Amino acid sequence: MVSAHRTPRGKTRNPEKTEDIICRMMDNRAWTTRLQNSIRALVPEFDHSLVYNVLHGAKNSEHALQFFRWVERAGLIRHDREAHLTIIEILGRASKLNHARCILLDMAKKGVEWDEDFFVVLIDSYGKAGIVQEAVKIFQKMEELGVDRTIKSYDAFFKVILRRGRYMMAKRYFNKMLSEGIEPTRHTYNIMLWGFFLSLRLDTANRFFEDMKNRGIAPDAVTYNTMINGYTRFKRMEEAEKLFVEMKAKNLAPTVISYTTMIKGYVTLEQVEDGLRLFEEMKSFGIKPNATTYSTLLPGLCDAGKTIEAKTILKEMVERYIAPKDNSIFIKLLNSQCKSGDLNAASDVLKAMIRLSIPTEAGHYGVLIENFCKANEFDQAIKLLDKLVEKEIVLRPENSLEMEANAYNPMIQYLCHHGQTGRAEVFFRQLMKKGVLDPTAFTNLIRGHAKEGNPGLAFEILKIMGRRGVPKDADAYKLLIESYLRKGEPADAKMALDGMMEDGHLPESGIFKSVMESLLEDGRIQTASRAMKSMVEKGVKEHMDLVFKILEALLMRGHVEEALGRIELLMQNGCATNIDSLLSILSEKGKTIAALKLLDFGLERDCNIDVSSYEKVLDALLTAGKTLNAYSILCKIMEKGGITNWSSLADLIKSLNQEGNTKQADILSRMVQGSGTASGNKKGKKQAAFAS
Repeated sequence: MVSAHRTPRGKTRNPEKTEDIICRMMDNRAWTTRLQNSIRALVPEFDHSLVYNVLHGAKNSEHALQFFRWVERAGLIRHDREAHLTIIEILGRASKLNHARCILLDMAKKGVEWDEDFFVVLIDSYGKAGIVQEAVKIFQKMEELGVDRTIKSYDAFFKVILRRGRYMMAKRYFNKMLSEGIEPTRHTYNIMLWGFFLSLRLDTANRFFEDMKNRGIAPDAVTYNTMINGYTRFKRMEEAEKLFVEMKAKNLAPTVISYTTMIKGYVTLEQVEDGLRLFEEMKSFGIKPNATTYSTLLPGLCDAGKTIEAKTILKEMVERYIAPKDNSIFIKLLNSQCKSGDLNAASDVLKAMIRLSIPTEAGHYGVLIENFCKANEFDQAIKLLDKLVEKEIVLRPENSLEMEANAYNPMIQYLCHHGQTGRAEVFFRQLMKKGVLDPTAFTNLIRGHAKEGNPGLAFEILKIMGRRGVPKDADAYKLLIESYLRKGEPADAKMALDGMMEDGHLPESGIFKSVMESLLEDGRIQTASRAMKSMVEKGVKEHMDLVFKILEALLMRGHVEEALGRIELLMQNGCATNIDSLLSILSEKGKTIAALKLLDFGLERDCNIDVSSYEKVLDALLTAGKTLNAYSILCKIMEKGGITNWSSLADLIKSLNQEGNTKQADILSRMVQGSGTASGNKKGKKQAAFAS
């Protein structure tokens, strides 16, 4: 029978090294006695090589420090020079400088000799941590402890103090170094020159440069690069150019740093042509531009309007897959290409960002969208917008370039005007999540939804504006009201009208008219009445013919008290009401109680009512058999000096007697006999004649 197991081909897996196992154990477990015992069980005997490898392999400085101290205190090993130097380097990189200092100064107690290298590491670590004073103390401690200082420790010390602008201290210690018989090297002078230029001490740098040459120390490429960079910082390009030429004359081949420094100087002085000249020169000598070179030159080309050259260099960067040091260059490139009118080149900038794996932001898309909209190339703008929305680029928290209003507003406006309001709203809701509350954008969305026959969606936008505290202008309400009316929803239109007034806007006269007409046609008489009330209270005194229809409808439907309240309001605001016409209509249509109350209202306010109107109401009451009502109102008319020669007066008296109301009949007879011939009609104190 053939076995199912086969020996795997290839090499067998190497066993894990002891130091790797220890590092993994320290990384996964807390530093406890149990872990220490586990390590002891794993390693029968420690040697310096194992300790060295564990220190280097530890994932963090705390593990390395704990292991270093434990193995020594436990008597497992006595650390040598290399172990001490390694742990000091590790602690220095982690800025655990107090621990590093203690270990260094304790070495003598353990019989381990120190030398200059230990102090150089600690001085450099203090310098990188920005603790200059401690670096100075350690440097001085060397002399106190009898540790020989050579040019190595002086160079490290100069670099630390010059980085922090202590150029006067550097000069003093330079002289002390000379007095100790220590000769400066080319590297020493390079550090000093770099530091003096960093502190903007041009004259001092020049003196040291001359001193360097007088000592017979030939400047190298680093020296010239430092001097050139220093002169460019002072915008003294003539001297920088002389040094550049001198450098080449001494057969010191300029490096990419040399050329980039010169290009930067020319770009700073807006001499971009010279920068381009050097850029082409360096390439002709086989020196390839690096990311810093490109990052230096491109902004200058954009500022100078040299968009064709910028386009060419960007293409070169993409081909070499070199991303610039500063991503802000791309927004500059986009703006300059758009300004030149080359939108295809601007689009290529965005493509270049994607190919170079540089995160595109909402602001980058915004520049392109804005300029495509300005050029009426809305199809291209919409394609970009779709990518922006689909990838939710607007919502990325790491964005440093947000989309500006002059980019998103034209886009939203176009979509809303072309039946794509839904798409515009999806986009704007992403902007709202980033805190954008643009009133113009909101209004365009309302306009778009209203135009597309979706007033409900428009009203939702209006409610969002209210919740977010965004000012709502009159146009937004007007659009919403008109949309509701077109859709045959006058009640919702009235609600929007109320909201408009609550927000302090005075609707146009025509809006009131449209809402009232629609409500009236829809049979919503009382709602129309409330709209009419609001109109009058706002001082709008137009559309009295429509007001008359609303009053008539109220009275015909039995809403008499409401109608009388509206007439009172109209009179208080100087608006005339044709009471005669209303009385005539009510009488003819048999609405006797409504006519009676209206006539009574007019008499109490001394309104100008025609005799024929009295008679029509009285006739209607008599015909309807409401003799006591007719008697009551007739008495009031006569008290006001009204008619006494009503043609049906005798019929009323007769009906009263027949109905057993003899007392009322008798009073009425005597009132007629006592008044004699009635005058025509009573002219009241208040006008109520309707002006149509």
